[in-house]
Amino acid sequence: MSSALNLPALRGHNASVVLGLLRGRDGVSRGELAAGSGLTPQAVSKIVARLRDEGLVAEAGRGEPTGGKPRTLLRLVPEAGLAAGVHLDRDRVAVLVADLAGRPVALREAGLHPEDPAAVADGVAAVVREAAAAAQGAAQGAGAARRAAAEGGTPLLGVGVGCPGPLDHAAGVLHRVTGLPRWDGFPLRDALAERLGLPVVLDKDTNAAVLAEPVRAGSTVYLHLGSGLGAGLVLDGALYRGARTNAGEFGHQTVQLDGPRCDCGNRGCLEVLCLAALRAGDTAGAARLLGVGAAGLVRLLDVDRVVLGGRAVLAAPDVFVRGVAAELAARVPDPAWQAVPVSVARAGERAVARGAAELVLAPLFA
Repeated sequence: MSSALNLPALRGHNASVVLGLLRGRDGVSRGELAAGSGLTPQAVSKIVARLRDEGLVAEAGRGEPTGGKPRTLLRLVPEAGLAAGVHLDRDRVAVLVADLAGRPVALREAGLHPEDPAAVADGVAAVVREAAAAAQGAAQGAGAARRAAAEGGTPLLGVGVGCPGPLDHAAGVLHRVTGLPRWDGFPLRDALAERLGLPVVLDKDTNAAVLAEPVRAGSTVYLHLGSGLGAGLVLDGALYRGARTNAGEFGHQTVQLDGPRCDCGNRGCLEVLCLAALRAGDTAGAARLLGVGAAGLVRLLDVDRVVLGGRAVLAAPDVFVRGVAAELAARVPDPAWQAVPVSVARAGERAVARGAAELVLAPLFA
């Protein structure tokens, strides 16, 4: 009885393994899929047949023969589905719609008046609809899957939202977002799902952004300095959210006991010091402060790399990379042994939105 009950889930997992092997590759044979997945050739053939019927997989020509007839190659059909990634900041929203391969198809942005969370949800939903309509038109123009076209459009599978914390990822509820007291307790995930009629995943902007990085093996710290300061953590290849899904409140560590008051209510937080330096035009000073915090994380967690992003960083990327790297070199006991490269997020200003779309897409690909 137990095996029968788990069979649908097993089929879903096996299909996601096959799709994961196809994602990002131009052509893969059934034999390679069997070898890579550990499934039998018969099981792979059944899964591939079902995925082809659903418009998710198509033939990609013939491969070189390996002693017999030429192998039929298979590929993912990226335009068979779409996911919306939302970057919700304190004063604006950007929505990026991506295909199944994670490639951007459409982008829309708008300003927000953040005081009323329900009005924010209305505004975000409107921008998502606008971006989705543009993406569906582009996908159809590029030759979307026949099944999706017959049903009147490429399906939008869901919406991922990256926004400032603290928040409860599991419950989809915002908590005391710095500077926005009316957001505390607002069920943003359910509010958007109700407005859009789609599955919604809510996560911190920093967690979303780190998912947009092309290399997630090992351990990575992503530091986001924009209207606030936070961190995303990939530890041993897995996104780390913490026991209450609220890890990464990096900006609210106290580094100056008698420092200026932070919007969170404490004094001398790293966030308020970095933002004060930026307002004073001292970009290099903000970079050094960020480097001090980064060095603490490196020494605490022994990470492999530090990635920087956010509006402030992208306005002066060289200054921030140099400043953070200099502080790491000065504060890590043996930088030659514990070498930690510092770089800027590959996706630049779209890192959060692209990673938010990945919150929807990643579960499809094991």
